[in-house]
Amino acid sequence: MDIVVKGRKTEVPERFRKHVAEKLKLEKIQKLDAKVISLDVEVSKEPNPRQAERSDRVEITLHSRGPVIRAEAAAADPYAALDLATGKLEARLRKQHEKRHNRRGNGRLSAAEVVDVVPGVAQLNANGETAAQETREAVPTTMIGTLEVQGEGPLVVREKNHVAAPMTLDQALYEMELVGHDFYLFVDSDTKEPSVVYRRHAYDYGVIHLRTDPLAGSEPDGAGGALGG
Repeated sequence: MDIVVKGRKTEVPERFRKHVAEKLKLEKIQKLDAKVISLDVEVSKEPNPRQAERSDRVEITLHSRGPVIRAEAAAADPYAALDLATGKLEARLRKQHEKRHNRRGNGRLSAAEVVDVVPGVAQLNANGETAAQETREAVPTTMIGTLEVQGEGPLVVREKNHVAAPMTLDQALYEMELVGHDFYLFVDSDTKEPSVVYRRHAYDYGVIHLRTDPLAGSEPDGAGGALGG
């Protein structure tokens, strides 16, 4: 695996190049991603004196047979920025590694464990009937997440809450490629409003921005529609 260190509008000293080779431990990276091909490390400098605390930026790009993974950070010097970017890269590699590990079936719940772990899961009695079949005459009311469901109701498989820092559109695209999904929900750092990036039918991307308007009509205007077109 090759490590390419380059500077963008700045010179990269040989001492820093050697430090990059020592910091990016190839054995550790290849253990997390055996298909890695190369690593690109780009160093840039912000000339604005007001940005002195974040004047040096390091961006690491990992190329493999899977999705491209990027990690970048800025600090007062390139060595500190490299440390931060390396930590982000390793965290994303571990996340991707655990995702592949879980897809192979490891860590899956047994049928006996599902009842204890998954809230609201249907349980079978001795006759192989579900609780809903036993009370077919009644109309049960259940809570699925924060929804009160009567009868069969809408099927809510899972409810998740995430704490997310605002990010740019480019960062959202990187995160979508990293997790391997066809869409990614994020908070736009410019507008502070929720947005969604998604993969279109070809090889390009689309983005949907939501704007909060208390005076808008009650009829939806396509915000909840399919991600297509």
